[in-house]
Amino acid sequence: MSLLSLEAVNTHIGQYHILQGVDLEVGAGEIVAMLGRNGAGKTTTLKTIMGLHPRTGGTVTFDGEEIGELRPYEVASLGIGYVPENRAIFADLSVEENLRIAERERGDLARSIDFIHDLFPDLARLAELPGTSLSGGQQQMLAVARALVPENRLLLIDEPSEGLAPVIIEQMMEAIRSISSDTTVLLVEQNFVVASRLAQQYVILEEGRSVAGGAMADLVDDDETINRYLGAG
Repeated sequence: MSLLSLEAVNTHIGQYHILQGVDLEVGAGEIVAMLGRNGAGKTTTLKTIMGLHPRTGGTVTFDGEEIGELRPYEVASLGIGYVPENRAIFADLSVEENLRIAERERGDLARSIDFIHDLFPDLARLAELPGTSLSGGQQQMLAVARALVPENRLLLIDEPSEGLAPVIIEQMMEAIRSISSDTTVLLVEQNFVVASRLAQQYVILEEGRSVAGGAMADLVDDDETINRYLGAG
């Protein structure tokens, strides 16, 4: 059963027609990777799901409910968390304060903090430090952890490995695997090796359209599709 479904989704940003027919299915309990070259429309798709860029055509359905007309806070209230590409850490707030402001209901942080610290032990050690003092990898940990504070059924994670050292990428991959045991994940990832090791399903975007999709295990052996749409062998 699909938890999230996009059908023929179009999105304009100003005069630009960015998404021109995106179809996407995310089954409950899956990790789905959204792939494509830079500028293909991946981040815009995540922002359209969240209501940050209103769709101008097609449907966005979450757990059977059409959500394409909802405002971002209404989308989030349904149990959809978003980890943006730029991480959006509040630099002048401490690690703990960054987590606390993510509460949707009182007590969310108390409920989730042990799980967060098990995933990212650095955040426990750095709890009182401001966001400005964190490394890039620690900021990415905090960005993901913040989306775990409320009870979300779906996480949209944009480029979690970007700019990270290999050892931190491995830690992030292990964290996402742990998260996926309870939470469905839609992942935008430019690093195909990372995506192929994490996701069960994939969709490829090209110039604002979904052009291929299916089981990740099949894509790994499909050099023609990889070379055509991802530019990697």
